[in-house]
Amino acid sequence: MQNEKDLISVALALLGQRTGLSTREVRLSSRVKPLVSRPLLTRFRRAIRAGGDPLGEAFSTIRSPAERRTLGATYTPSAIVRSMVRWAGSLGTPVRIVDPGAGSGRFIIAAAKRFPRARLVAVETDPLAALILRANVAALGLTRRTTLIVSDFREIELPRVDGSTLFIGNPPYVRHHNIDVDWKEWFADAAAGLGFRASRLAGLHVHFFVKTMQLAQNRDFGAFITSAEWLDVNYGSAMRRLLADGMGGVALHVLDPRAMPFAGAATTGAITCFHVGMRSASLLVRAVEDISTLGALSAGTPVPWPTLESSSRWSTIVRPGPPVPPGYVELGEVCRVHRGQVTGSNHVWIAGDHATDLPANVLKPTVTKARELLRANGTLEDRSALRCVVDLPEDLDELTDEAKEAVQRFLRWARTEGAHESYIARHRRPWWAVNLRAPAPIICTYMARRPPAFVRNLCGARHINIAHGLYPRETLGNGVLDALATWLTDNVGIESGRTYAGGLTKFEPGELERVWVPKIEDLHA
Repeated sequence: MQNEKDLISVALALLGQRTGLSTREVRLSSRVKPLVSRPLLTRFRRAIRAGGDPLGEAFSTIRSPAERRTLGATYTPSAIVRSMVRWAGSLGTPVRIVDPGAGSGRFIIAAAKRFPRARLVAVETDPLAALILRANVAALGLTRRTTLIVSDFREIELPRVDGSTLFIGNPPYVRHHNIDVDWKEWFADAAAGLGFRASRLAGLHVHFFVKTMQLAQNRDFGAFITSAEWLDVNYGSAMRRLLADGMGGVALHVLDPRAMPFAGAATTGAITCFHVGMRSASLLVRAVEDISTLGALSAGTPVPWPTLESSSRWSTIVRPGPPVPPGYVELGEVCRVHRGQVTGSNHVWIAGDHATDLPANVLKPTVTKARELLRANGTLEDRSALRCVVDLPEDLDELTDEAKEAVQRFLRWARTEGAHESYIARHRRPWWAVNLRAPAPIICTYMARRPPAFVRNLCGARHINIAHGLYPRETLGNGVLDALATWLTDNVGIESGRTYAGGLTKFEPGELERVWVPKIEDLHA
């Protein structure tokens, strides 16, 4: 299969008929004929019945990771699916199984085999994936048991049933930047309806947990595999609260980032098991080094809920760090850590040929690329190689007449580039004032496949949002600042940050502020 039309043709041939398709599936398949040879069709059907997913694999090849990322389509390896279904079998026998982001049907099919009398509800928003799922279900003889809803999971309603429902699957991974404002409002309202506040910065997978809780009845149960970011970030507090209060968190299995649970997606993995309304005394937690060791998700360490509820960062509970050395303090007691300013339109505000007429006092030498810090070897002394950021005053009347005229010409050009319409520009007053922070005595990188680079800023450079600045809470001498930067360079490892799949580690300001450092007097010594 070379393209989506080939994939649709095979799916239609396996399906055998087009009755019952959604409007979007009909539209997608209307110009495609199921021209597939009988031997080829037999080969596909045999592969599906043997437990394979040839159509899903073809879908993941034909559509690039970048294309699938917009809908969060990351297909789950069979070893993970088997472990999650085995865990569900240990908890009970559902009368209904719901997969909220069904894709090609890996979870719903595996669960159907485990629970042969359960009714199946698959929810999938992508019509091509829905056609593939229908074909797989037809090849396995599961059509009569299956209801396929081609819609957004957040829009559906489910009838009440006499018995428990199993919710199982891989909710789509979409970051908040790609979620519509209306859905963010829905999420906030839905969370409020469940009794807690939730951040609009949450990813789509968290939306699906909240929707599951809206649909679920007491004694329903489930297991979802998602990104593990919610363990630590602020928006994850909604997830943590949900599991502790109402959703009945049972177990949490966090996959080592190097396991790459989702091919083509730079994210970690966490399997969350829950039993609605049935909170136990503790949550079973486990760090999983390799997918092959998952088993039936029964291993782990029980952690009492009061311990979890008092922690803002669950990853340190799953993978505890080294003990705190005596006499140390958090870096946040010594320095505030601030992310660099967001310009809103780098091609406008980072000076180039378009800014040559601007006065020198509005052009601020600035660290604009992480590699400028990585190459500094611990000390940034010469700012001549740095690019400048156009940092205009809020009141342009502060400028001389000649400078003001040059700035007005620049701003007219900036408008033609849409700089006044960016999200950042529309939320600052006035739109042209980038407002760079004062030079930080220590600047550090915050995302790489290595520990952060801490650099002494001896040339007074500013920084934008590709770096963090460390600002002492009290005046510190150069010797202490040098010692602090050196200590951080020598002692901060990737385990202090948030690790994504493939080893990419990110340090948010709050995470850096929680790093343990010697007291100031010890740095003096």
